[in-house]
Formats: sequence, structure tokens, C-alpha cells
Amino acid sequence: MQTFEFQSPRSSLVGPGSSARVGELAAKLGCRSVLLVTDKGVEQAGLLEPALKGLAASGIAVSVYTDVQADPPEAVIAAATEAAKSVNADGVIGLGGGSSMDVAKLVALLAVGKEKLADIYGVGQAKGPRLPLILLPTTAGTGSEVTPISIVTTGEGEKKGVVTPVIVPDWAVLDADLTLGLPPQVTAATGVDAIVHAIEAYTSKRLKNTVSDCLAREALRLLCGNIHEACRNGSNREARHNMLLGAMLAGMAFANAPVAGVHALAYPVGARFHVPHGLSNSLVLPAVLQFNAKEAQGLYAELASIVTPGRFGSTREKCQELVKTLAELPVELGLQTRLSQVGIAKNDLPQLAEDAMKQTRLLINNPREITYDDALAIYEAVL
Repeated sequence: MQTFEFQSPRSSLVGPGSSARVGELAAKLGCRSVLLVTDKGVEQAGLLEPALKGLAASGIAVSVYTDVQADPPEAVIAAATEAAKSVNADGVIGLGGGSSMDVAKLVALLAVGKEKLADIYGVGQAKGPRLPLILLPTTAGTGSEVTPISIVTTGEGEKKGVVTPVIVPDWAVLDADLTLGLPPQVTAATGVDAIVHAIEAYTSKRLKNTVSDCLAREALRLLCGNIHEACRNGSNREARHNMLLGAMLAGMAFANAPVAGVHALAYPVGARFHVPHGLSNSLVLPAVLQFNAKEAQGLYAELASIVTPGRFGSTREKCQELVKTLAELPVELGLQTRLSQVGIAKNDLPQLAEDAMKQTRLLINNPREITYDDALAIYEAVL
């Protein structure tokens, strides 16, 4: 008999145009002055306007912090936290990609109370309290709007996670209209990221559970069934909506059944070479799947029935069909598929493998143990 815990945001609001209601939601949380955390690209694209109008209509003062960087370093967290303190913010809104939402989570935690960022890395180190928190994704990828995880770049080649249910938001708001202008390559990379979340949650060696399994399967159905159309026709609101919903479900799945080897090997690629997180995952995905197939064959075969419905065969054949299909997906979507295409050389691989071995929080979830030599061989396979 399975025993498990399951965590999710207190409330979710899903539907086109829902970002205009953020003021109403903030008011319900008792907010009168909020810090809105985002990046300059989101601001310049005009994606803040519905939320800003809604906040103004609710009489809520807003200060906007726009200096979020991809793979945010500790300095960005500190600056955003000070911005919140300087306006006496009583609530935080994260609107953007995973980096903006990750920063917003930590600002909500660090702007109140006495915890220091350096002391809360790892699992369950942060205790709270935090400010009211609302998250709105502008990409269908990270699932950060529903996870208890915030990732920070802590050095030249290392990322660390703050993992605590305290930073699960009060509201996750999914508005497909915020994703309509997303370029095809960003749509593809973030979509593959979400697909990885679903697969790794379903095959996680630790904490795999019935609820996460259900969410991962539905996420994979939505993501694989809509990613080509979303990349081909970015104005298709239904495809965009389905991608957002799939990414959220995948986020809820891996928030409770943690990700593993793909992420462990992708993090160093992003940290050292500033490769976007979704693309980093996409680059190492085929080789990690092939490596894991020895141990995860049955589970991969189950997922193959979702990714390539209607194809029959033995468990082994279905497993290899999944690996083959997901290796072909980045090619079909026009993504780079080799590490060499993003500036990584053979002599960089030993350092990447060393960095990957530091991701013990993730490696312990992988269905097959990954050693340094294994990591090096995986990187070599996709060079």
C-alpha cells in the first residue's frame, strides 16, 4: 500500500485573459502594495499591461522589478529583495518565464523574516513565513508556478535549489494570451523542458506516486499533442492553452516526484555556457533516455503509448520507440541537437561531468545510477 505526501498551490486560475484578474486576486490576499518581478523582454513585449491595469483597478500600488536574468545569480535575488523591502511590499507577483517566477518565490520568502539565502539551499531548510505570492508564466515550460523549488546560479558552473513547500504560491494564473507572441524556438525549448518534467516524474526512483503519475501522463498527452502546432502556429490559442496546462500538470507531477538525470546533466550546460534551460535539457535528453532504458524499460513503454498512440509491439520495442521519437522531436522542432552547436568542445566535457556529479539532489532520483564516467559518456554521445 502506497503512502505519500502531495503538495500543490492553494488555488489556480486557468483561462485566456485571466492575467487581468491579478488585482482581484491580490486584493483577496490582503495586498495593498506589491512588487511585480519580471524581465525587460516581458516588459517590452507589453505583457505586463493586463496585470498592471487589474492591479490599478483594485487600488493596489505596484513597483516593477525588471532586472531578472536567465539562470538568475544570487545578486539578482538580493537586488529584487531589497526592491521589495524599499517599497514595503506586502505581496509579490512573478510574471515571466521560470527565472522570474523563481526570483519572485525567493523575494516573497526573504523580504520578510530573518532567513538568509545562503542558509536555505537544499530540501526543507526554509521555514518561512513569506509574503502573499501570485505567479503567472509566460512560457509553457518550467512549471515553476506550481512547484516548491527555486533554482539559483551560485557560481561559474553550479546551480543550487531552494526546495520548500513554503514557496508554493497562493495563486497560479495561466493565461494563454501571455504566450501568443512566443517565438517558435522558445516555444520548442520550453515545451521540451515540460515534456522532460513529465517523463522524469513518471520514472523518478524516489517519491513516485499515483497522483504524480496521473498528472505526468495527462501532461505528456497535452504537450506531445500540441507542441508541433504551437511552434507552427503560435497564434493558435487552444494549442497555447493546452501547452500551458500541460506544463502546469508536469510541474505538479515533478514537484512531488522529483526530476533526475536529464536535469542533473543539463544544469552544468546552462550554468557554464549560458544555454537556456529548456535547450540544455533537450540536448542531453536522448542520451539519458537511452542510458536509463535498461532500468526504466517498462515505464518508458507505458509512456510510449501516450507519445506515439496506436503503435504496438513488445515492451522493449515500445521503449525504444519512445527514445527514438523524443530524439527526433528536437530535430522536427528546429532545435540544436549537439553540444558543439552551443559552443561546447570535447575538452569541456570532463568539467561538465564533474559539475553534474554535484547535483546529488537530482541524481538520487534517476532510475539508473549515473557515475562520473557515465556522465562523461553521455556528454560525449551528444557532442
